[in-house]
Amino acid sequence: MSILKIKSEKECRFDILSLGEIMLRLDPGENRISRTRDFKVWEGGGEYNVSRGLKRCFGLRGAVVTAIVDNPVGRLLEDLIFQGGVDMSYVKWMPFDGIGKKCRVGLNFTEKGYGVRAALGCSDRGHSAASQLKKGDIDWEMIFGKDGIRWFHCGGIYAGLSETTPDVVIEAMECAKKHGTIISYDLNFRPSLWKDIGGTSKAIEVNKKIAKYVDVMIGNEEDFTAALGFKVEGIDEHLSKLDVSNFKKMILNAVKEYPNFKVVATTLRNAKTATINDWGAIAYADGLFEEAILRENLEIYDRVGGGDSFASGLIYGLLTEKSLKDAVNYGAAHGALAMTTPGDTSMATLKEVESVMKGGGARVAR
Repeated sequence: MSILKIKSEKECRFDILSLGEIMLRLDPGENRISRTRDFKVWEGGGEYNVSRGLKRCFGLRGAVVTAIVDNPVGRLLEDLIFQGGVDMSYVKWMPFDGIGKKCRVGLNFTEKGYGVRAALGCSDRGHSAASQLKKGDIDWEMIFGKDGIRWFHCGGIYAGLSETTPDVVIEAMECAKKHGTIISYDLNFRPSLWKDIGGTSKAIEVNKKIAKYVDVMIGNEEDFTAALGFKVEGIDEHLSKLDVSNFKKMILNAVKEYPNFKVVATTLRNAKTATINDWGAIAYADGLFEEAILRENLEIYDRVGGGDSFASGLIYGLLTEKSLKDAVNYGAAHGALAMTTPGDTSMATLKEVESVMKGGGARVAR
């Protein structure tokens, strides 16, 4: 029996649609942002990464709603998105003013980190095109009513971008709900986003308004605390003493406050160093908890995007009506694989994900 009532493929143009900002990630490789002389360029965004993973790894029909400035930098972003296979029919192209004073592409400078040196991100995304979207800019009725979408995904990163983006999120969710589309939301709390607009209290205020529309709520222990105001007892600052029972209590409290949550899923990470993490996950639905296989001492190449890849694996399991246990393990395995390659987005295949789920080793495949 399916956990969720999901629309059929035949009545929908896309399986997954994400709303969010897509940035250029500038990666200094083994160097530091402040010392490098060259960068590799990737595309990435917390919400977009989920659609891309569902398209490239899991073979589903994925699309994105966003805004991009129409200049050569925006067209570079377009080219990278084309490589990921995500449909851009719903992208709003914004005019360029000549210098980027009014509208631009957001940049995300990110170091992978190594050993005792933690990963470091520095965003330069002010006045970005996606942050300027406002209520009424997107024809949601055409998207959800005429074209049809099986699953809609958004997150706390986009909700925190500007004064107008929470209204866009809620407008989209109201229309999605009206047309029977499943809604997922990744809390994805980023202190830097909320720092100048009210901090944690503002994040809680915004996310509480959004939460009542959500069917599948996703996050980690910090997300549920900082973005929704729930408390998790019995863990220290570094999660080195991970007590899963307390996370379960938090999830039950969340479901009690928001009975619209059909599924709640949280990743669990103990970062021993930037390159050695314990990695696991829990999911809840219909009164039952399922835990993903705990991977101790997981070797990390680039941790950015691991949570987004967890979300896409989880959504794949739910969209294809797998059991909750399978869904959370698809998510955890996909997230683990995504952190073995550079960039925000997954380079894994479905075959590799299922091999990791079965305990496949790292011997050379010839």
